[in-house]
Amino acid sequence: MNYYLIAGETSGDLHGANLMRALKKKDEQSSFRFVGGNEMEVEGGQSAVIHTSSMAFMGFVEVLANVFTIFKNLKKVKKDLLDYRPDALILIDFPGFNLKIAEFAKKNQIKVFYYISPKVWAWNQKRVLKIKKRVDHMFCILPFEVDFYEKWGMRIDYVGNPLLDAISRFGPESNFREKHGLSSKPIVALLPGSRKMEVSKHLPLMAVLPKHFPRYQFVIAGAPNFSTSYYEQFFDADQLPVIFNQTYDLLTHAEAAIVVSGTATLETALFHVPQVVVYKANALSVWLARKLIKVKYISLVNLIMNVPVVRELIQGEYNVDLVKDEVDRLLNNEPYRANMLQNYKSLDIKMGEVGASERTAELIIKYLR
Repeated sequence: MNYYLIAGETSGDLHGANLMRALKKKDEQSSFRFVGGNEMEVEGGQSAVIHTSSMAFMGFVEVLANVFTIFKNLKKVKKDLLDYRPDALILIDFPGFNLKIAEFAKKNQIKVFYYISPKVWAWNQKRVLKIKKRVDHMFCILPFEVDFYEKWGMRIDYVGNPLLDAISRFGPESNFREKHGLSSKPIVALLPGSRKMEVSKHLPLMAVLPKHFPRYQFVIAGAPNFSTSYYEQFFDADQLPVIFNQTYDLLTHAEAAIVVSGTATLETALFHVPQVVVYKANALSVWLARKLIKVKYISLVNLIMNVPVVRELIQGEYNVDLVKDEVDRLLNNEPYRANMLQNYKSLDIKMGEVGASERTAELIIKYLR
């Protein structure tokens, strides 16, 4: 069967690639077209129709500033969908773009599957009504989403979390430190996000922290859509090492981490690395978000556990003093570290078993047949 996948950002690219791998195992006649990133290009053996580096705009103001690019991307994908006529359109998160494509596909009698639910439970919950009209089957990866959708009269399939699949396949590199010229000092991982807006807002502050912790080395997890020179504009050259495509290796060796809110917060927790979650954006975007968002937390760790497992420093609280104090606690306050690590063990239990990609592939093929 022919599959068309759309992932608009780095985390979706990883999950899209894993789903493609699972579909190929279960459908020997499978063929793919996709909007995605490097991982999906490797798995699909071809270039993306549009690469994620041209897709990921986050925040109300940022979206408005790039509205013409977004419209151009929508037009290109719609035309490509009609030319390709897939058996299944598989949308991966990225709701602002994907729900528009879902509406278009539904009008053109293309079967629509949604893998990794839009975060409609966070704000504008009435979007569920649009999803019910436009999506044939929804596959969710967070435990609390089942109850949420049931309240709106929508039946979904809970498949578990694909991060567990990616982590289960990971094998740490034995010479990681030597390969990247890292010293024997303990590591603090810096995960400043995968979008330009995220990196530019968060990395300058992160870059001043090493001088406050001379016994540690700080290392940046680089997003694959950027170059080393892009990161170095935010600090003096050679001040901080940037390591690409080895975030899991970095987390394996890290004593603590500073993580921009997103999927990476959950990945960091699943690697049992004590962390502080940070987020800063355009002031108007954050003001609007605070008016609209209906949840208590921004990090997936706290949302899943429904308690403040990790500290969140948002907007004005994301400053040198508070971040420095929190990193100090993560590194040197043993009871604080131990409590966070114990909560991570409870999170492991809530997350369930590996196999989300395989379960989703099986269900897609079953529904198509």
